[in-house]
Amino acid sequence: MPVDGAQLWTLNQRLLAVVMDACTEELTELGLETKEFFVLAEVEASPYPAEIATALLLPKASVTVYVRNLVTKGFIRREIDEADLRRHRLALTDEGKTARDRALAALAAEYDRRLARVSSQDRVELQRILAAMLDLPGIASSPS
Repeated sequence: MPVDGAQLWTLNQRLLAVVMDACTEELTELGLETKEFFVLAEVEASPYPAEIATALLLPKASVTVYVRNLVTKGFIRREIDEADLRRHRLALTDEGKTARDRALAALAAEYDRRLARVSSQDRVELQRILAAMLDLPGIASSPS
């Protein structure tokens, strides 16, 4: 019986939502809303708001609001881009790095709690499958 891609996608979305819900209290204690956390976590990889919007599939106007909030909270700062003085790039503050790392630790702990329900062999297979779907051949083909 073929597996329906839409059903797999829905299960994946539900898992992510359950994990995020379980971490809401920790995010709130850190002073972060869920989408602010995603923006904060993306800043180092994508230091420009437009890049963040593209990476997270968010409207640019929404990213602008989240960036403004994160700047106000002291988690990120705007810096002049030395390569193009007309542009500002975003950088994490020490407080932002701490908040990001604590939030990621909470998410990892909750995800690990759920991963404990499956065998280590299934976890290796899940990593291989996800890496293959993301075209990450180094991870997809490497045995653990």
